[in-house]
Amino acid sequence: MSIHHAIIERAHEQVWTQAQDKPTLRLVTCGSVDDGKSTLVGRLLYDSKMLLDDQLDALTSDSKGAGTAGPALDFALLVDGLQAEREQGITIDVAYRFFATRHRRFVVADTPGHVQYTRNMATGASHADLAVVLIDARKGVVSQTRRHSHILALLGVRHVLVAVNKMDLVGFDADRFTTISVAFRTMAEQLGIADVQCVPVAARDGDNVFRSSARMPWYSGPSVMEHLESVDVSDGIESQPFRFPVQWVNRPNAEFRGFSGRVVSGRLSCGDPVVVHPSGRRSHVSGIVTADGRLQQAIAGQSVTLLLADEVDASRGDVLTSGTPPMVADHIAAHVIWFDDEAMRPGRRYLLKSGTSTIGAVVAAMTHRVCIDTMAQETASTLEANEIGCVDIVLDRPLVCDAYRDNRDLGSFILIDPFSRQTVAAGLIDAPLRRPANISWHPLTIDKSVRARLKQQKPCVLWLTGLSGAGKSTIANLVDRRLCELGRHTALLDGDNLRHGINRDLGFSSEARVENIRRVTEIAALFVDAGLITLVSLISPFRADRDMARRRFASGEFIEIHVATPLAACEARDPKGLYKRARAGELSNFTGVDQPYEAPETPDITIDGAALSADEAAELIVRHLRDHHYV
Repeated sequence: MSIHHAIIERAHEQVWTQAQDKPTLRLVTCGSVDDGKSTLVGRLLYDSKMLLDDQLDALTSDSKGAGTAGPALDFALLVDGLQAEREQGITIDVAYRFFATRHRRFVVADTPGHVQYTRNMATGASHADLAVVLIDARKGVVSQTRRHSHILALLGVRHVLVAVNKMDLVGFDADRFTTISVAFRTMAEQLGIADVQCVPVAARDGDNVFRSSARMPWYSGPSVMEHLESVDVSDGIESQPFRFPVQWVNRPNAEFRGFSGRVVSGRLSCGDPVVVHPSGRRSHVSGIVTADGRLQQAIAGQSVTLLLADEVDASRGDVLTSGTPPMVADHIAAHVIWFDDEAMRPGRRYLLKSGTSTIGAVVAAMTHRVCIDTMAQETASTLEANEIGCVDIVLDRPLVCDAYRDNRDLGSFILIDPFSRQTVAAGLIDAPLRRPANISWHPLTIDKSVRARLKQQKPCVLWLTGLSGAGKSTIANLVDRRLCELGRHTALLDGDNLRHGINRDLGFSSEARVENIRRVTEIAALFVDAGLITLVSLISPFRADRDMARRRFASGEFIEIHVATPLAACEARDPKGLYKRARAGELSNFTGVDQPYEAPETPDITIDGAALSADEAAELIVRHLRDHHYV
C-alpha cells in the first residue's frame, strides 16, 4: 500500500469514529469488468465531502501518475489500492471502504468483475444488506450481470440498486436506459429479487450519483445517494428465533463456566429457557456476561457469554436456541457456487464449515446446474469453476442449521478440500433431506471375524495403484497365485476386467473415475466381510479417491501399494498401445498424458517397477503380509 493510501485509510477511520451513532448500511458493488464500480464508489467518497485535504492531495497526485481520466481526477484510485489493480485497470480483491453522511454510515465492499474472481464477489455479498449492480449502458445486461445477480439472490440480498453507468457514452438516451431497466427487472423477478431501483448515471462526472443530473431531465427518480440514504433494509433479525452458536467454553476457574459466542438472530433475557442442539438438553439462562459487565438481555449481533442454570454438556459447534427449533440434519439439499479450478465430483470428500461447526461431507449427488444466461435448470453431473448448482450432501454427523432464507448465519457454509485446505465452494442450505426410514441394518450371526477364523487369515485389501503399464495387474496376479499356493482365500478385482461388467457404463472422465472407485470399494468391502484377502488393481489416479476407499475399511484392513514405475518406462512398455494412441490424440483423459496422476504420499508399500521384476515385487508383498500376520 502506498503512503498516500495509508493516509486515506487513517482519514477514513477518523471519519468513521465520528459517526458511531448513525445506522449502518452494508452494501456491495458488483458487475462486469470496466462497468465503473470503483469509479462510482470513489465518486461517493468524494461527493460526500468527507475527504480530508491530504486525501484530496493524494488523489490528485495519484491521478496524474496512475489515472485513466486524463487531466481529471480518477475516482477509482480511491478504491483500487493494489498495485496490480492499477496496472491492469481492474479490481482483484474485495476493497472495503467506509464513509458517512448526515443520515447513515456506509460499509462498501467493492468487488471484482472478472469471472475468475467470482469467489471474491460472493464474499463481499455474503454480508451485504443491499447491492449496487453496475451496468455499462453500451453493453446492457451481460452474462456476468446475470451471474452476479443470481449469486445475490442465492445469498439473500433482496435490495438492489441498478446503476446504468456511462450514460454520457450513449448520448443520455432515455430509451436505452428503459430497455436495460426492463431487462434487469425481468431477470430479478425470476430470481425473486423484489426491491429494484434503477438509476441512470455517469459516475465519472457525478451525474445522478449524489444529486439529480441536468443532463438527464427525463429521469425523475432518486439519485444513487438519495436511495442509499432512504432505503429500508431492516429484516427483523431481532424478532427471529434465538440462535447462538457456541464458539468456545469459557472456564477461567472452577466456579465459572460460560458459553461464549455471537447472537446471530433473536434476543434472549436472563431467566429465558434454552435448548442445546443437537443433544436437545434443556436449561435456562442464569446470566449474560460481556467484557463491560453483566446484561439483562442479549440481542442479535452482540458477542456475549451465556451462563446456564444447569450443568449442561455443550461445546464448540453446538447451538443454543429458543423459540422455533432449528433443523438437525446429516443429509441436506443445498445450492453451491463452485470456486475451485478442479471440478466438483460427486463422491469426493470435503470438509463442510458452517458457523462454528466443521464436519466431514460428501457431495452425494447433483440435482441440476443453473444456466447463467437463461437461468434454466440443466441436467449435469459436475460443476466447473464459477458455476452454480443444486446438490445433495451427506454429513458425517448431524449439523444444526436453518434454511438460508430463514437465517443467513446458520444456513450458509463453505466446502474445504481436506488436503489442500483451499475453499472450493460456498453453499446455501435449502432443506434437510430424510434418509429412508424403512431401511435399517440387519444384524447377522456370522460376521467377518468368524469367517476370518474359518479361513485362518486376516482379511484385507491390497490396493495396487500406479500408471498404466506400471505392472499392477501382472504383480497382482502373481500375488494372487502365491497366496492360493499357501492355501489362502483371495479375490482379485482388476480394473480392466471390471469395465467389461459392472463398470462397463463408465467412461474415463474425472467424475466417472470417482464412481468407478466407489463401486470397486464397495465390492472389495463385501469380499473383506467374507474374510477374503482382496487384491485391487486400479490406476486410481486421484489421492482423494484412494483415501475415500481407505476410510471404508477398518484400521489395518487397507494396504496401499504404489507401483512406482516412471512414466518413461511405462510409455516404453506400452503393452496395449494406449500411450501411442493418447499421444496421437485418439484417447482423451489418459492418465500421465492429459490427466494427472497423484502419487501416494505415504503408501504402505512402494515398489520400484523399473528396478524390481514382477516376481520380486510379488514376493515383497507376500512377505509384508507374513510379517504383519495377515497370512
